[in-house]
Amino acid sequence: MKRYINLFIIFITGAGLLAACNKQLEEYNPSGLTVDQVFSTPDGFETLVSAAYSYNRWWYGKEEGYSISEMGTDLWTSGTGDKYPDLTQYINLQASNGVMSVLWRQLYSAINLCNTGIGRIGNAGFTDEKRAMRDAELHFLRAFYYWHIVEMWGGVHFTVTETAGVETTANRTPVDTFYAQIFRDLDIAVKNLPVSTSDYGRATKPVAQAFLARMYLTRGMNDRAAALADSVITKYGFSLVPKYADLWKMDNLQNKEIVWAVNYMKNLVFDDRIDATLYPNGHSRGANNGHLMFGMKYDDLPGMQRDVLNGRPFNRYMPTLYLLDLFNEKADARYDATFKSVWLCNNTKTAPAGMKLGDTAVICTKYVVSNADTAGKKYRVYDRNICYYANQGGKDRTRYVSLQKFDDPSRASMNEEQSAKDAYIIRLAEMYLIAAEAQIKLGNTGKAADYINVLRKRAAIPGHEADMEVSAANMTVEFILDERARELAGEQLRWFDLKRTGKLSAQIIAHNPDAAKNFQEFHNVRPIPQDQIDAVTNKAEFTQNPNYQ
Repeated sequence: MKRYINLFIIFITGAGLLAACNKQLEEYNPSGLTVDQVFSTPDGFETLVSAAYSYNRWWYGKEEGYSISEMGTDLWTSGTGDKYPDLTQYINLQASNGVMSVLWRQLYSAINLCNTGIGRIGNAGFTDEKRAMRDAELHFLRAFYYWHIVEMWGGVHFTVTETAGVETTANRTPVDTFYAQIFRDLDIAVKNLPVSTSDYGRATKPVAQAFLARMYLTRGMNDRAAALADSVITKYGFSLVPKYADLWKMDNLQNKEIVWAVNYMKNLVFDDRIDATLYPNGHSRGANNGHLMFGMKYDDLPGMQRDVLNGRPFNRYMPTLYLLDLFNEKADARYDATFKSVWLCNNTKTAPAGMKLGDTAVICTKYVVSNADTAGKKYRVYDRNICYYANQGGKDRTRYVSLQKFDDPSRASMNEEQSAKDAYIIRLAEMYLIAAEAQIKLGNTGKAADYINVLRKRAAIPGHEADMEVSAANMTVEFILDERARELAGEQLRWFDLKRTGKLSAQIIAHNPDAAKNFQEFHNVRPIPQDQIDAVTNKAEFTQNPNYQ
C-alpha cells in the first residue's frame, strides 16, 4: 500500500515506526492489518503505548542527548573526539547540525504517537480503569516530550491532534501555549496514574508529580514546586541511597532513589540498536552509550591497554576546571564517586621497568603537581597545567579527569558500545534540590538549607559531616546551581538548569572560556533543523529561529 510521510508524521504498522521523510513509499503489508484495526484492540493499543515510551531512548543515555543537554554549558568542554563542537563550543552552530535534525524528528514522532493514542483510546476496548491509566500515561509523555521541544526550540510547531495525512505547513505557537498544555496533560496524569507499577519504567503518580514539580519550578510557580517536591520526598517510600557511589553500580540500578528511568535491558538484543527486524528505525549504537562519551584516552599510555573495566574511550567530553573545582574532595565523597582520576597498570608489556599489574600507571588531577613531586615515580601525571590553559580552557583534550558515573564493567567485551545501565531521568535527590531552590525564591532560606543538608550529609565522607553542612546564609540560586552540578553532573539536566535560572550566558562566560568565545544570547534556543525549514510550504510563517542560518 502507499503511504505518505512528512516532517511531523509517523505511520504505524503494528509496533513499528516509520521515520519522517518527504517521499511516496511503496510498502508491502503482509499482515493486511490497518492502523484502525490494530489500535481498536487492547493488545494492539498496548503496542502504541509501549512505542510512545521508546522515544526517551533517543535522548537519555545517547550521544545526541548529552550533546544537547549537558554540552555548551559551564560544566563540559570538548575532548579530542568531540563530534559536535558547534554544540559544545558554539562554533558556527547552524541549522545543519545533525543532532538537531535527529532529535526534532524523534520528538515530533513521539508527539504524534501520543496524539494518536489520546484520540483513539476510546475505541481500544479497554476497561474503564485501564483506559484511564493508559490515557494518563500518554498525556504524561506528551507533556514530557513537549517540554524538551519548547525549551530547546522555543515557540515552534504545536498540535494536540493526530496527523493522519500529508501536512506541509507548520505553525509558530507561543511558549506559554506549550506550557498551558503541559500543565493540562500533567493534571490528567497526576489524577489517573497509579501510585506504583510492577512494570519498571512506566510513569506513575509520583513520577508525574516529580516532573510537575520540575515544571512548576521552570515557570516560577515556586510555592507549588516546593509543596509538590516535598510530597514526592515524603509520601511514596522513596529514599536516598546511603552512599552516593552505590547509585552507579550495575547491580543496584533499580534502587529506592530512582523515581523514573529509561530501563535498558541486560539482553542487548531487546534494546534499541538498529535492526532490520526488531528496530528498523533504531539507533546506530543502541542502549546506553554514556560510558563511551566522557572517558579520556588511556589505552595508548605506558602500562595500559583497553579493557572492559576502564572502558572504550570515545574521548568526547572533558570537564571544565570549574566543575572539578566545585568539589572539596576531602569532605565530599561525590568527587571520587563521580570522577576517575587513577588508572592502574593492566599491561606489563608496555609498562616502565618495575611497574607491576595493579600499580598506579596514570594519574589525572585538578591540582598543579611539581617535578619534585613526581621525581622517581613510574606513573605518568597529567595535572592542571597540562590539561588546562591558565584561562581554564581545554589544553590537552586527550588526558583528563573523567566522568565515571556511566561506566559499565559488566559489558561482554572491551569494544562493546552498548550498556545495559539504566539512564536515570528523575532521582529523589532532584526533589530536594527543587524544593530548596523554590524555598530560596520564596525567601525561606532556612528551609532551603534543611533540604540541601540532607543531600550533603549523604555526600559527606565519614568524619567530615560538619564540613559539609551549610546554613541559611549560604542559600542563593548560585549555590543551588553549584550543588546541582555536584549532585547531577552528566545527568542531562544542566542546559535546562542554566536556562531556567537565566544563567546560561553568565555561567558560560564566567566558567567555560572555550564556549564563551562563541556564545551569543540567541543561543538560548537551538536552531530549527534546516530540513524542516526546507520542507514546509508556509515559509513566511514558519521561520528559522533568529540569527541562525
